[in-house]
Amino acid sequence: MSGFFAWLEKLNESDSKVRAVLRRSLAFNPGQHIPVFPYVEPFLKGEESGWRREMHYLVAGLWAAHWCEGRTGAAHTLAHACAVHQLHSGSASTERRFISLLDADREQLPHRLRQMVALLGEQPIDFETLLDDLLRWNSESKRTQNAWARDFYRALAPVSQTQPDTVTETAE
Repeated sequence: MSGFFAWLEKLNESDSKVRAVLRRSLAFNPGQHIPVFPYVEPFLKGEESGWRREMHYLVAGLWAAHWCEGRTGAAHTLAHACAVHQLHSGSASTERRFISLLDADREQLPHRLRQMVALLGEQPIDFETLLDDLLRWNSESKRTQNAWARDFYRALAPVSQTQPDTVTETAE
């Protein structure tokens, strides 16, 4: 666990209002809800603006909204959690929302992530990996989006379908 999420967990253990304040921050643009500053700013090393700052605020809020005491099971990447949710729910809307998330630009991303994390409910999410992935979201190569798509569709594919059959022709 990174220092950031260990810090949030420690704060949460001593004061349950931390989660409430972080959850409330999701109603604002990332980094714009002043009561959250004491929980996030120590990890930003003086950055006054920028993508890194926004993503720390966003993921802290998502972590608080998704937090569940006593949750068991290994945490999944967001993409894997989406695939597991789709498999368990049988809902094709999960895939549509996931694709919409992959296509999100800088302005749309916070809203679409809030919706997706809310949809995932009990699915354990690896927020450390989520933060790392989001820090690279704006890469021209779309590395994060491509990795998420691979993770999602591989998790959806039954084991027997992971390797396509090869067709061989016999000479007559």
